[in-house]
Amino acid sequence: MITAENYLYYVLLFFTGSILGWCIEVCCKLIQYHRFINRGFLVGPWCPIYGFGTVFISVLLTRYSEDPFAVFGLAILICGVLEYTTSYMMEKIFHARWWDYSTKKFNLNGRICADTLLPFGLLGLLLVYVITPVMFSCFDHLSEKAIQITCFSLISIFVADIIVSTITLIKIRIHAGKLNGDSTEKITNEVRAVLAEKSALVRRTMKAFPEAKLYNRKILVIMRERRLQIQKDIKIAKEKTRQRIQNHYD
Repeated sequence: MITAENYLYYVLLFFTGSILGWCIEVCCKLIQYHRFINRGFLVGPWCPIYGFGTVFISVLLTRYSEDPFAVFGLAILICGVLEYTTSYMMEKIFHARWWDYSTKKFNLNGRICADTLLPFGLLGLLLVYVITPVMFSCFDHLSEKAIQITCFSLISIFVADIIVSTITLIKIRIHAGKLNGDSTEKITNEVRAVLAEKSALVRRTMKAFPEAKLYNRKILVIMRERRLQIQKDIKIAKEKTRQRIQNHYD
């Protein structure tokens, strides 16, 4: 559990998990696309979602270390909720679907799927039984002053990274909102084409998520309203047809 004495350990554990997660993402995309892709929303070599997952699993599941099956199942639950929530919030804030598992089996709204959750369960086991104990043992060998300086330095760089990266994402959102395309694919392609000429940070963000899908919220609302109206018209037409058939036999 996090206490006043060891909370800095969890700060270091957060950054450890974030960096390891970035390495995992880079390796996966290297296998998929055969080229290096600097993954994540941030400029630095870290993926915060992995850091939060590392801390949550370590804090919440260590008490269940005597039951590996419980650790595995709960790790899947924690990572699933975290990934789904992150996907939902990022889409609402920046008007973009940064990853989409809709084409994979056993997915939930394209935000999470079994293909990623099962490995997260295995990572949960690795965290509880290997990584966290080993890292805490290493932290014990550091002086309190060294830990404080390291944490302060990492947090300062991390906050600066968040500010710069958020500004970059807002630029992408603003440009997507200006387009008048009637499809997510068209808007995404136009945004990528225009932003390719922008700053290196913007290009880096677009390259980090090859599967990202951008959209104009206003157009999306109009398309949704049209779809609902079509469904309503079909329902009315079916009801009229049913009544005509009934009247004919009556």
